[in-house]
Amino acid sequence: MAVLSFLDRERTVAPPGYSRWLIPPAALAIHLCIGQAYATSVYKTVLVEHFDTSLTAIGVIFSIAIVVLGLSAAVMGTWVDRVGPRKAMFTAACCWCSGFLVGALGIATGQLWLVYLGYGALGGIGLGIGYISPVSTLIKWFPDRPGLATGMAIMGFGGGALVASPLSRDLLSLYAPDGADGAAVAKLFLTLGIVYFAVMMLGVFTVRVPAPGWIPEGFDPSQVAAKPMVTTAQVSANNAIRTPQFWLLWTVLFCNVTAGIGILEQASPMIQDFFREDGDSTVTAAAAAGFVGLLSVFNMAGRFVWSSTSDYIGRKPVYVVYLGVGVGLYTLLALVGGTSTALFVLLAAVIISFYGGGFATVPAYLRDLFGTFQVGAIHGRLLTAWSTAGVAGPLIVNSILDARGTPGELVAADYRPALFTMVGVLAIGFVANLLVRPVAARHHEKPAGQPTPKEPAAEETEPQQVAPD
Repeated sequence: MAVLSFLDRERTVAPPGYSRWLIPPAALAIHLCIGQAYATSVYKTVLVEHFDTSLTAIGVIFSIAIVVLGLSAAVMGTWVDRVGPRKAMFTAACCWCSGFLVGALGIATGQLWLVYLGYGALGGIGLGIGYISPVSTLIKWFPDRPGLATGMAIMGFGGGALVASPLSRDLLSLYAPDGADGAAVAKLFLTLGIVYFAVMMLGVFTVRVPAPGWIPEGFDPSQVAAKPMVTTAQVSANNAIRTPQFWLLWTVLFCNVTAGIGILEQASPMIQDFFREDGDSTVTAAAAAGFVGLLSVFNMAGRFVWSSTSDYIGRKPVYVVYLGVGVGLYTLLALVGGTSTALFVLLAAVIISFYGGGFATVPAYLRDLFGTFQVGAIHGRLLTAWSTAGVAGPLIVNSILDARGTPGELVAADYRPALFTMVGVLAIGFVANLLVRPVAARHHEKPAGQPTPKEPAAEETEPQQVAPD
């Protein structure tokens, strides 16, 4: 359609002198909006009462969204690389915000399946496309600092709840001053759908792709080859999934996400349950919502800080920290987390910073192992680990909690079986990370005029454009 031609990739190529530092705000406009998925715990209990169903049934909404996120990212990853970030981000905005509208209809009419279809399925497609489109673009704009680039992009997703949690709480209070109910959540969904679409359009109109041959000033691509575990070769998405490295990273991401997502999705009721005495929690609903916001800060900060740190210490060592130290922190949370609110918050905050850091570092890890050729498509396929963990994490936690008691009556001891299960999951991921090695040359793309991947690369015939930061 001619009216949508402004979305075409060729219309988004950056002109000479364009500053790459305009791209991170465009990425944040998308990721801060879709990061609302981490704030579902604020109204989770209200939906349990509204639909008169179990915690697990409401948790399925979040699980569907994460499953579809991974599937859509895997299926649409190559399309995103082909059409460019602007068209992909526009599509993501339409799907994500339409999901809120359909979900609002389901809540208003008492049809839980419509919430599954809207927020879960349709919104999940928006999550998947919206998640990967800014990431691959930023990696291409920041070849000299891929960890910093992915941290900037993905920290917005982790920080989404920082905005959505207090916003949702205030809107629910506005729509239902005497206590949130299903009607208030329906109005909340309607409001968020409209507001998020407007914000995401800011990112759509701002984003650009670098011109062919562009490199940042002062960057020498030949220096990349000197770093261990970093390749200068390129691997296609189809070849990448045939390598053991892809599946080891899949396992690493799955384990890191499974352990973190089960707690994050349960954050608000969890802190109240850990400090329950004689049936009443010493942590108020407002304080619990604030805890969700605090976790969002650490989720967001961890994505930027830990991913940026990986540019200096390497991707593999930083995952040793995420998974190895995480084992100890989960053990402490299970054993002594209920003794002090401050200790509980500290342990949970560091755990979630590792969780966020794992997300932000994995695209740079993929870039190191497989190159930039189809890193967006490879990243999309790897996110099926997230979708699988989106089912496994909440299912493990919610199933154990449903078996242990009724929501609103649980205590700290009821969470211990789930937390010790996560310790085992993290240990598996720790071993998988240790097994990662450079990709074999037979999987590399063959440069034009070059018989095998092992021979010297042909000289570059197209002059490279050097632009200032």
